[in-house]
Amino acid sequence: MSLREIYKPGQMGLSIEIFPPKTPEGDDGLRQTLRELAPYQPAFISCTYGAGGSTSKRTIDWCREIQEQYQRPATAHFTCVGSTREELVEWLTTAHRVGVRNIMALRGDPPAGVTDFQPVAGGLRYANDLVALIREHFPEMGIGVGGYPEKHPEAPSLEIDLKNLQRKVAAGADAIFTQLFYDNARFYQFRDACQALGITIPIVPGVMPITEFARIKRITALCGAAIPTALATRLEAAQDDKQAQFEIGVDFAIQQCRDLLAQGVPGLHFYVLNKSQACRKILSALS
Repeated sequence: MSLREIYKPGQMGLSIEIFPPKTPEGDDGLRQTLRELAPYQPAFISCTYGAGGSTSKRTIDWCREIQEQYQRPATAHFTCVGSTREELVEWLTTAHRVGVRNIMALRGDPPAGVTDFQPVAGGLRYANDLVALIREHFPEMGIGVGGYPEKHPEAPSLEIDLKNLQRKVAAGADAIFTQLFYDNARFYQFRDACQALGITIPIVPGVMPITEFARIKRITALCGAAIPTALATRLEAAQDDKQAQFEIGVDFAIQQCRDLLAQGVPGLHFYVLNKSQACRKILSALS
């Protein structure tokens, strides 16, 4: 099912994001997670590409397994990092051959220790170039792109970041999936700003339930997302109690999702970090 079909008016598209594990034990754990989440009938399950394209083959392998073993559509992440234009087309051709019909087109992060993204010779520099490449070679594919309610960390300003997003949409994106956030007001402001620029494609909020305060502090420090003071205070007070942190984070996510749904979002995109417990609790509470 294409992204164009998933986000039709009047229906809510649930999606789940996983990453290719690095060990056989991780593979087994992810399979158990997918068995536990598949009954919630996600519209698709997306699989990340790995830093520098390091798991590009594994991404395709997992997308094939998701579709064959769990009977859910798969969306493959795809980045510009480390590949020439010809290599990118070759990867796309392989993904299409195994049945992948939706792509999450992202520029990708520069390698560790490098602050400025530089394409390889013959490669692409921007995500909008990647969207255009997909449209050129596989025009029927559904294409998702990333959006940052609190600005991409590398963007000089939110206005410039929104202009970059506008270029991705103009190149042929079908839906925008946001970076995680914990202040819904930031999302609504972002959505309004997109609409003011004439962006009309679905904007799907990305949700990462907090299950461990130390981990989420590391993640938000990298992506620039703010944790509301009241929530951070509660989590700080429970920093020696992992179960309490989990319960605080899940309860917050339930309330966050209820508010988003009440405000008419077209879907919810869960970053589950290959674990099912928090997502299952949230989805059960929302049902």
